[in-house]
Amino acid sequence: MAALGLLGAVLVGCGRDAVESSPAKEPTVPRSTAPRASASPGAAAGPGPAAEPAAPPTMAPGPGGLTPVYTRRARTAEKVVALTFDADMTADQGPRAARGERFDNPELVTTLRRLKVDATVFMTGRWAEEYPDQAKSIGGDPRFEIANHSYSHYAFASPCYGLPTVAGPDMAADVQRAFDAFRDAGAVNVVPYFRFPGGCYDDAALRALGPAGVTAVQWDVVSGDAFAKDADAVAEQVLDGVRPGSLVVMHCTRSAAPVTERAIRRIVPELRARGYRFVKVSELMRG
Repeated sequence: MAALGLLGAVLVGCGRDAVESSPAKEPTVPRSTAPRASASPGAAAGPGPAAEPAAPPTMAPGPGGLTPVYTRRARTAEKVVALTFDADMTADQGPRAARGERFDNPELVTTLRRLKVDATVFMTGRWAEEYPDQAKSIGGDPRFEIANHSYSHYAFASPCYGLPTVAGPDMAADVQRAFDAFRDAGAVNVVPYFRFPGGCYDDAALRALGPAGVTAVQWDVVSGDAFAKDADAVAEQVLDGVRPGSLVVMHCTRSAAPVTERAIRRIVPELRARGYRFVKVSELMRG
């Protein structure tokens, strides 16, 4: 449990309340690039194009153009919950991957598919470069959507738990570089959401990200899965914290979060037994 407490401090130490505002105008970064929906078999043939899928919802910028921050769906009685998974890999971890350290977790993705769980994966660009086939597979599965977790997984505010820091003028470019990596891997279900590495940000970071046109996404439930060794403890922490409209932060990184897949096998059926439905962040935000 000491590890769970430490992670809670790491993840929520820099979190802040969501900015509540009206829907935003079209973002400047790539929206979902999912293929157009085809007509149903019973529909009459016609010359017109197939309908475009709805654009992922975003929030309007805050005062002075600050990037808006979303934490959970507030004031709702609907039993929906968004499970999100950070696919972390920093820009300088290539040598560790070359020596065999695994920053992916394909078993977790397989379990989410088997359990028919919709989820959002906050992926770093460096992760997508290391595992392009997995990025393409996740980003091509309609159950999942890929959101941006920066290219480098360096901090956007300092101090931030020992992470190197991205310079203010380079922040928007770092985010765009991650979007480019997703595109190069062939991922199509990409949404204009961003999660700060370590959860750390300040007004300077929110201002620097303004040109990127993203909505920052935090959380209200910390899973405590990073470096945890007890899957039941992780599951209990999630089950105790979830409320209608909750947004849970977990990890899709085998070396740093080795028990997440086992925890999910308990979390999903127990939340369903309570009447919860699993949604992606885009659906949570749309509500």
